[in-house]
Amino acid sequence: MSYLKFDKGQLINLEYCLNKEILRTNRAGSYICTTLNDCNTRKYHGLLVSPIEEFNGEKHVLLSSLDATVIQHGAEFNLGVRRYQGGYYEPKGHKYIHDLEFGNIPKTTYRIGGLVLSRERLLVEQEQQVLIRYTLEEAHSPTTLRLKPFLAFRSIHQLSKANLFVQSKYETVEKGIKMRLYDGYPYLHMQFSKEAEFIPVPDWYYNIEYIKERNRGYECLEDLYVPGYFELPIKKGESIVFAASTKKVNPGSLKQRFTKELKKRVERDTFTGSLNNSARQFIKYSGNETDIVAGFPWYGSITRQTFIALPGLYRAFGNTDTYVSVLNTYKKHLREGRFPKSIEDEVPNYDTADAPLWFIWAIQQYKKQLKTEAPVWKQYGKAIKSILDGYKNNRSDKIKMQANGLIYNGGQGVALTWIDSSVDGVPVVQRDGLAVEINALWYNAVCFALEIASAANDKKFVNEWEGLPEKIAESFNATFWDGEKEYLADHVNEGYADWSVRPNMLLAAALDYSPISKEQQKAVLSIVKKQLLTPRGIRSLSPEHPNYKSVVEGNHHERELAIHQGAAHPWLLQFFVEGYLKIHKSGGLSYVKKLVESFKEEMTEHCIGTISEMYNGNPPHQAKGAISQAWSVASVLNACDKVESFEYN
Repeated sequence: MSYLKFDKGQLINLEYCLNKEILRTNRAGSYICTTLNDCNTRKYHGLLVSPIEEFNGEKHVLLSSLDATVIQHGAEFNLGVRRYQGGYYEPKGHKYIHDLEFGNIPKTTYRIGGLVLSRERLLVEQEQQVLIRYTLEEAHSPTTLRLKPFLAFRSIHQLSKANLFVQSKYETVEKGIKMRLYDGYPYLHMQFSKEAEFIPVPDWYYNIEYIKERNRGYECLEDLYVPGYFELPIKKGESIVFAASTKKVNPGSLKQRFTKELKKRVERDTFTGSLNNSARQFIKYSGNETDIVAGFPWYGSITRQTFIALPGLYRAFGNTDTYVSVLNTYKKHLREGRFPKSIEDEVPNYDTADAPLWFIWAIQQYKKQLKTEAPVWKQYGKAIKSILDGYKNNRSDKIKMQANGLIYNGGQGVALTWIDSSVDGVPVVQRDGLAVEINALWYNAVCFALEIASAANDKKFVNEWEGLPEKIAESFNATFWDGEKEYLADHVNEGYADWSVRPNMLLAAALDYSPISKEQQKAVLSIVKKQLLTPRGIRSLSPEHPNYKSVVEGNHHERELAIHQGAAHPWLLQFFVEGYLKIHKSGGLSYVKKLVESFKEEMTEHCIGTISEMYNGNPPHQAKGAISQAWSVASVLNACDKVESFEYN
C-alpha cells in the first residue's frame, strides 16, 4: 500500500494537479517529469528527457508528451491535457482521472462510463528509454487505443518553434517507427509490444504555454511537432507496452522488461521509503564513474553538493560500494588539492573555497558508516594531504591559509562559498575574507586527518600538523565569537565583522570537531532556532535583517536576491539536528523528531515523494527552485538516521 495518497475528488481539479509534479529518472541522466494530470507546465517537462552525447551531454527533450485517446462506437475520449496561449486548455482529459496510486511507480486510472484504463510509466535503468504500460481494466465494447506523440528535439533550456527544417520523414521498424527531427540527434524509436498501425498526419501544434516559465518572466510559448498517430485494438484485461528509445528494441521483450524494471523500484510505503526511492534517482552511472545529479530538472553535477549529499544518500544505497565509487570518481579530478565546481564542465573552474573540505567531511562520515578501523588513511590519505597542503601552502591566491591558521577566501566580486548567487556577475552576498563555515570545516578536517593518520601510524604527518588545531581554534574564537552577542560572525574581512544572523555558524556547532565550547555551541543553536529555523529548513538570513526577502519570486534578478537572503534551505537541517542532539541528547529527541516529521506533509505537496531545493522563508513556505534536490533529500534522510540512532541506543 502506497504511503502517498491523494484526495480522489481533487484529481479532476485542474489547479490541484497542475501544482504537483512527478519525477522519474534512469540513473544515467535521463528523466520523466510532468504534472499530476500530465499537463506540462515547464519547458523542462517531458516523457523522455535525455543527455545527448552529440551535444556534450546536455539534456534534451525528445518526447514531450503522448496523448492517449480511447475509442468506442466511434466516440473518442482524449485523455491528454495541454495549455495554450491565453490559458486555454485542450484537450481536457483530466476530467476522466479516477484514481492515482504511488507504489513503486505512479499509476493513473481513467474512467469513462463503464471503461476503465490504467497507465504506468518508468524509465529503463541506464538506458535512454521510457516504457509506458496501458491496461484496459474494464470494457463492455470493442475498444481502440490511439496514441499521438508530441516531439520537441531541443535543449531543456530552449523552446521549439515551427520551422521548415524539421525532418518529417520516418522509417518503419518492428512494430513501430523511428525518426529524428534534426541532424545530429539520435533516432527516436517508438515501438509497441503488439502490432500498431501508424497513420502519418504531420502537423505543428502552436503556442503551447508553460505557465511556470511565464510566471518566472521567461519565454513560455512552444510549438511541438506531431508526426501522426498510432492505433491498435485493446481487449479487456490486456496490457500494451509502448517504448520510446534512442535505440531499437525487441518488441517481444517489452512486457517482460517493464515487469523486470518495476521490481527494481523501492516501494514508497513509508515516509523514509519515499525518500529512499527519491534518493536513488540522483545516482548517475557513466562508464566506470559514479556521480550525483544535484537536482532535477535542470541541474547537473555540483561538486560541493555531491559531497554534502553523500552521507544522507548512503541510506538509500544500502551499501558502501556506491559511496566509495563516488568518492573515487571525484578523487580522479583532484588537482593540487582542489576540486572543480563541476566535474562535467569542459573547462573546469577550481574556484571553490569549501569543496575540498566537504570531501574530507564525506570521508569522515564514510568512516562512521564502516564502524570499524578500516584503512581509510591508506585509501584517502594522499588526497587528504594534498587538500590540506593546498590550503596551507597557498596554491591559490583566492583561497589560502593566513599566519593565524585561518582560511582566507575570495576577493571583491567573486563568490567561492555555497552562498554564490549573483546578479549581473556581482555576488548577492559579498563574503570575501574569513568565512565562518569554511574555517569550521578547516578545523574539523585537520583534526580528522590527524585522527586517522595517527591510527595509521603516519608519524611524519602527525608531527607536521599536530600543533595547528589549537592555533586554529584560538584564532577562530578571537575572530568570530562575540561574548555579548553570543553567536558567531558570518564573515570577517580586514577587521570588519558581518554580524548578520545566517546559518553558516551552524557548522561550528554540528561538526564532530568543533573549535568552540559546548556553551558556545548551545548559544549558536539557540539563535539559529529562534531566528532561522522553519518547518522546511534553515533560513539563509534572519527576518530581522533589513535585507531579508520573505519569498523567492519575480524575475531572475529578484529571485537571485532572495535565494540567499531569506529562503529556507533543507540541506542545513541535518546540521541543526546533529548539533541539537549533541547538546541536548535524548532530551532534545522529541523536538527534532517533530521537526523532521514535518516534511511528511511535503511528500504530496510539490514534487511527489521528494524535497525541493529551497522554500520561501515565510509561511506557508512554498517550495521553490529545483523540484527535487539531492542534498535536500539527503539532509532529511540523515536527520532521520540521527533520530533513529537516539531512539534505539
